[in-house]
Amino acid sequence: MTDLSYQLYSSRLNPPLGDTLKMLSEIGYTHVEGYGALVADSDAMDALEQGLQATGLTMPTCHVGLDMCEGDADAVIAIAQRFGIETIVIPFIMPADRPTDADGWRSFGGRLAAVAETLSKAGLKLAYHNHDFEFAALPDGTLPIDLILAEAPSVLFEYDVAWAVRADADPFAPIERYGSRIEIAHLKDIAPAGEAMDEDGWADMGHGTMDWAGLMAALKAAGTRYFVAEHDKPNDHQRFAQRAFTSAQTL
Repeated sequence: MTDLSYQLYSSRLNPPLGDTLKMLSEIGYTHVEGYGALVADSDAMDALEQGLQATGLTMPTCHVGLDMCEGDADAVIAIAQRFGIETIVIPFIMPADRPTDADGWRSFGGRLAAVAETLSKAGLKLAYHNHDFEFAALPDGTLPIDLILAEAPSVLFEYDVAWAVRADADPFAPIERYGSRIEIAHLKDIAPAGEAMDEDGWADMGHGTMDWAGLMAALKAAGTRYFVAEHDKPNDHQRFAQRAFTSAQTL
């Protein structure tokens, strides 16, 4: 039995939040992972808090933008304390903000290291979540993900395995390299070529082309703590939530 979390971004198009949380609790999820819009203002946070209290779900991890982490760390810490968050996750870099060379990525890693140090004083951890571009080789052959994590040794890794596969990376290599730094893993799948185009080619975990039996075994052996079901564009979030949960329980 795998205690499973759910990235609430997967249900962003299916309000109200309370109904989503009730659905997840009834399916059997233990945790959820929040994202920026859910902690953006007092009304959103009140709704989230009420839903979590009503269902018993917990939120040990949450995506928060780097700008907020750097610009208002006190607010991030207050959010974490309110919701019992253990690990703040930097989720994405907009294209215009992405470095173009190795030195730029090292500098970005340094920014993450500084945020991690600030959060650690409040007992919080910081992780970084990848997409595909961190696995695209730079002109000198280095990978941004390696430069980031080398420059920020205190930063954990939220490994989105399917995005690495989208970049034609070996999905097992980061597990072997980073081991216990992968505190969180995102569980989604890739549809066969030409299928699920209305869902951007993604599939529910266990219903696509990825070797999730092998990947889950490797992640568990590496010490991954949280497994988070995610789908970037499901056309039926309840179908996705149920199928991902059922698949995860078989692995």
